[in-house]
Amino acid sequence: MKLLITLAGLILILEGLPYAASPESMQRWLRQILEMHPDQLRRVGLIAMTVGFALCYLALKSGLFA
Repeated sequence: MKLLITLAGLILILEGLPYAASPESMQRWLRQILEMHPDQLRRVGLIAMTVGFALCYLALKSGLFA
């Protein structure tokens, strides 16, 4: 449970960092996302999920969290 809470906190930090560091750039980027085709967004999301899953798998198999 400790690991899950730590990971959730890390995700929130990484998600909030661009908004705190450069809000103007994030607004421009979000406008560009609104103009993207849903299929393209879906592909980007699936790729991000696959990379995230692979990183988690490798971290667990390497004993990083042991």
